[in-house]
Amino acid sequence: MAKRKTKYVCQDCGYESAKWMGKCPGCNNWNTMVEEVEATTVRGKQVSGTHVVSKPERITSIESQKEPRITTTMKEFNRVLGGGIVLGSLVLIGGDPGIGKSTLLLQISSQLAGKQLPVLYVSGEESIRQTKLRADRLGVKEDLLYVLSETNLFDIQKQIEEIRPSFVVIDSIQTIFKEDVTSAPGSVSQVRECTVDLMKVAKSNGIPIFIVGHVTKEGAIAGPRLLEHMVDAVLYFEGERHHTYRILRGVKNRFGSTNEMGIFEMKEEGLREVMNPSEIFLEERSEGSAGSTVVASMEGTRPVLVEIQALISPTSFGNPRRMATGIDHNRVPLLMAVLEKRVGLMLQNQDAYIKVAGGVKLDEPAIDLALAVSIASSFRDKPTNPDDIFIGEVGLTGEIRRVSRIEQRVQEAAKLGFKRVICPENNLDGWTYPKGIQVHGVRTVQQALDIAMAQ
Repeated sequence: MAKRKTKYVCQDCGYESAKWMGKCPGCNNWNTMVEEVEATTVRGKQVSGTHVVSKPERITSIESQKEPRITTTMKEFNRVLGGGIVLGSLVLIGGDPGIGKSTLLLQISSQLAGKQLPVLYVSGEESIRQTKLRADRLGVKEDLLYVLSETNLFDIQKQIEEIRPSFVVIDSIQTIFKEDVTSAPGSVSQVRECTVDLMKVAKSNGIPIFIVGHVTKEGAIAGPRLLEHMVDAVLYFEGERHHTYRILRGVKNRFGSTNEMGIFEMKEEGLREVMNPSEIFLEERSEGSAGSTVVASMEGTRPVLVEIQALISPTSFGNPRRMATGIDHNRVPLLMAVLEKRVGLMLQNQDAYIKVAGGVKLDEPAIDLALAVSIASSFRDKPTNPDDIFIGEVGLTGEIRRVSRIEQRVQEAAKLGFKRVICPENNLDGWTYPKGIQVHGVRTVQQALDIAMAQ
C-alpha cells in the first residue's frame, strides 16, 4: 500500500510545512498549523480528454466592449460595485457575525427575482425553513427565488446546471466542501479549491456569484489572502452591531472604483439605503464646543462630511497618552509635533484623544488640517465657527498641501449649508466656487488657525 502523505497548513496564510510548528513562519501566528492529507498523483499517467490551447492575440486586434451589468433597486449597492453586478463576476463579501450580510444578499436576491431573473440562494448554515422565516420578516415572496440548503459543492454545481440561475449566492464559503479534498470544511485547501470551482462556473456560464466569507477576530476574511486575490471584487460590511447604521465598503473591484462606500440603516423589515450620509454623521453635532471640526472626506467618488472631535487634557502620567478612533493613531503624534514646532503649542505634556464621529474610518491625507485645528481648538479651549469646513494635507514644515477633488468637496459643503471653506491655496485656481460659500486659501497651519479662531 502507498504511504499516506500528510502536511501541515496554516489556516491564516496558507503556509505549508512537512512537520507541525507552533508558530507559523509565514504570518507569525501561533497554533494555526493543521494537519491535512496531501493529494497523491501517479507518475506517468496521462489525463484523457481534449485540451484546448489558447493562443495569444494582439491587443490592438481585440474588440473592446462594455461589460453588461445587472442593476438592483439599491443605488448604494450598485455604486459600490461600480454601477451594478457584472455578468460572470465572483464577488466576496465579508463582515462580523450578525452584521447583516445574509440579510443584504437575501434582499438583493429578492430584487433580482422580482425582475424575472432566476436566483439560487445556497445556505450552508441555515435550513430551508430558517431561511424562509428570515424571508417572511423581510417580505420576500418572489417565485423565481430558489433556496437550497446544501454544503456539497458537487450537488450545488448540479443544481446550478439544472436551474440555470442568473444570480447565485453562497452563504458561506467556509461551510462548502469538495469530496475529493480530504481536509475539513473551512480549511485552507477546501476554501481554495471550492472558490476555484465556483470561479470556473461563474466565468464559463456568465453567472455572477456572491460568496460570503467569515472574518477573524482581527477583522480580516478567514482563510488565506489568496482568496481575496482570486475573486473579482471584495466587499466589507462594517458597523457596530448595537447601532443601526451599516457601511458597505469596496476594497477591491476589477470593474469599478475601489474604496467606494455605501451607507445602509438596519430596520425591522431589513436594510434601507441612506442617500445622504453627511446629514447622518452631522445630525448630533453640538455647536459651540471646543475641539470639534468638520472635514469633507472622499469615500471613493462620493464626498462625505464627517465630524472630527479632539480632547486635549493635561497628563497625569510620565508619558502622555495618544489615542485615536477612526484614523491612523500614528497621525496624531505627527500632527501634534508639527503644532508644537511650527505653531508653538506646548503639547508634550498633554493627553490627546481623537475620535471620528459616526464610526467612519478615514485614511486620506486631506483630513490633516481638520485634525490639527481640532487639537488646537481643544488645547486653547476655544471653539471654531460651526459653519466652517477644513480641507488640506499638513506637511512636516507646517505647509498646507493641495488635495484632490476639491470641487466635489466644496459643493457637498455648500449643499449642507456651510458658509466657509478653509483649504490649500494651491487648490483655488481653475474652478468656480458655488454660490453662498466663501473659500479661503491658506499656505501654513498658522494661517489656518488664525482664520479658524478669529472672533
